[in-house]
Amino acid sequence: MKWVINKQYLIWVLLVLFVHCDAQQKQVSYANQYWSNYQPQFRFSKHWGIWVDMEIHSKDNEISQVSQNIYRLTATYYITDRFKLSAGYGYTNYYPGDNHKYISEPEHHGLQQLQLYTYFRKKKLMQWIRLEEKFKRNVINDSTLANDYTFNYRVRYNCYYTLPLNKKGIIPHSLSLVLADEIYFNFGESIVNNHFDQNRVFGGLSYAVNEHDNLVLGYMNAYQKQASGYQYKSYNIVRLSFYETIDLRKKKRSPNES
Repeated sequence: MKWVINKQYLIWVLLVLFVHCDAQQKQVSYANQYWSNYQPQFRFSKHWGIWVDMEIHSKDNEISQVSQNIYRLTATYYITDRFKLSAGYGYTNYYPGDNHKYISEPEHHGLQQLQLYTYFRKKKLMQWIRLEEKFKRNVINDSTLANDYTFNYRVRYNCYYTLPLNKKGIIPHSLSLVLADEIYFNFGESIVNNHFDQNRVFGGLSYAVNEHDNLVLGYMNAYQKQASGYQYKSYNIVRLSFYETIDLRKKKRSPNES
């Protein structure tokens, strides 16, 4: 187990060094944003469930204006309670921006995800790797969408580490420290200069509402390479998330129940 954990830390260090070296002597702009998301997952049986993800991002430096909404719906197959596969559909709406000032720009994507939970002592490590097939609507001008789409693939790898701040572990009404890192890569014919897409580093606190639901608040830095290949954007983000697990499986009756 020690070797597995050390390898994971080594991967994190190498990814951070890669991002740092890739961004040296480049043009970097900065912005502040506010994100919130709600992720309920419903389990219907031993092996099947669904997962929903709804997310909203503010515009740069504007908490009262929205830059994009993201919606995802997937079917989940539980190989075990700690290892699951998901596949589904996602939709992103980009609200009017620099190159489409008067219209929203839609994006559709398929996704397939492999997720693994590892428990050691009282800590928890969640990892997932996701493949996305992205179809983004092209723009003719500030007020007109084209009838075609730009297609590319994106791969995401995420490590999410939860460290309880009490001796009893992750229990209801307790706080935990959350540390996470997620790295993105693009590939496909439309990708020329930004095969590395972005890296997101997160640190925050998780409050266990009960045994299944968590409220997480923290700071995230998203460092993204633009399509030009030499321009980068660094986002300072305050992120609020609510994760809810709803188990709809029928509970077995005890022998004493009528």
